[in-house]
Amino acid sequence: MKKRFGLILLTLSLVGLLGVTGCGKGDEEAASDNAFSTEEEVVADDTENTEDTEEEAEEEEVAPEGMYHSELTNEWISEDLKDQRPIAVMVDNEKTALPHYGLTQADIIYEMMNSTLNDHITRFMVLVKDYDSIKQLGSVRSVRPTNLMIAPEWNAIVCHDGGPFYINTFLNNPYVDHFSGTFSRVKNGKPREFTEYILTGDMAKNFKNNSKIDRNYNEYAPTEAHFQFASESKPVELTDGTDCTLVDLPFKHNGSQLDYDAESGTYLYSEYGSKHLDPGNNNKQLAFKNVILQKMSYSQLDEHGYMVWNCLASGQEGYYITNGKAVAISWTKTSDTNRTIYYDENGDEITINTGKTYIGFVADDVWDELVLQ
Repeated sequence: MKKRFGLILLTLSLVGLLGVTGCGKGDEEAASDNAFSTEEEVVADDTENTEDTEEEAEEEEVAPEGMYHSELTNEWISEDLKDQRPIAVMVDNEKTALPHYGLTQADIIYEMMNSTLNDHITRFMVLVKDYDSIKQLGSVRSVRPTNLMIAPEWNAIVCHDGGPFYINTFLNNPYVDHFSGTFSRVKNGKPREFTEYILTGDMAKNFKNNSKIDRNYNEYAPTEAHFQFASESKPVELTDGTDCTLVDLPFKHNGSQLDYDAESGTYLYSEYGSKHLDPGNNNKQLAFKNVILQKMSYSQLDEHGYMVWNCLASGQEGYYITNGKAVAISWTKTSDTNRTIYYDENGDEITINTGKTYIGFVADDVWDELVLQ
């Protein structure tokens, strides 16, 4: 199924020419709420409408030849990738797994508690659109039920190495596609569980060996943009937000932290007391333009620490953080395939900045230990 995000710009231009204004307040808002009467349109100031239209025309971005706005980051990427589904890779986050390879080339990274044992150790789920450009990605580890509830909202193909029997019901859902334990082993002197990576050619091999899994978007693909992005010429500044140059997450085992770098305008990720560097990409530090935190409850499944996040919920708390500022938000997700929607305090869907996004699930029982300053 093709996603024609370029139509959004065309639609905005047509709206400007007709002199109609709109205000989105979520997916369930009726179109009639945005309509003006004929009389109001007649008395509108033609001069003002002309100025608005000219301003929109000046700001409209012209796509470089053969490029389009990525649906994951809003950055310009090759149009050849437009129909290609992203992959969602389970990446081990135990200290032994470091250094991670390829994460600085990912588009979106989720971090969440993976077990109620080991001081609530976290694991990454890494979303990548242009995965063929990454020479080494991982290391790859097992999946959990929560990931099989989040990845479908992106129509992403889950890449993992097995998992507990709790995942079986989720793997049987028709909208879940996955590759398990079919990637390369790298001799790195570590125990076997830390040696599996996605290397060049691995994804092509998987598609060839499993023709039932489509590389391109299928019938379960999103029918609307996952995020509302601001243009790079008019970024989100959160002028009414509170200062936030440090995000100290209450992840005791990993010690995850994000520090704002004003020069790059991004939040730099560290854990285990050190900068998170990527040897697969010139030792760059993992960095994000957007940080989204979701307060969430969870259910423990057994005494072995297996658990599931209660990610299908409405009106839950959170924060959106960008450009050194933070604002309170709420979030809603109604089904595995429906996108998570983030709202500001007025109930309007938030707009985020172009660039990479970090999404952290923070347990409600440690939410008060989250430090933003």
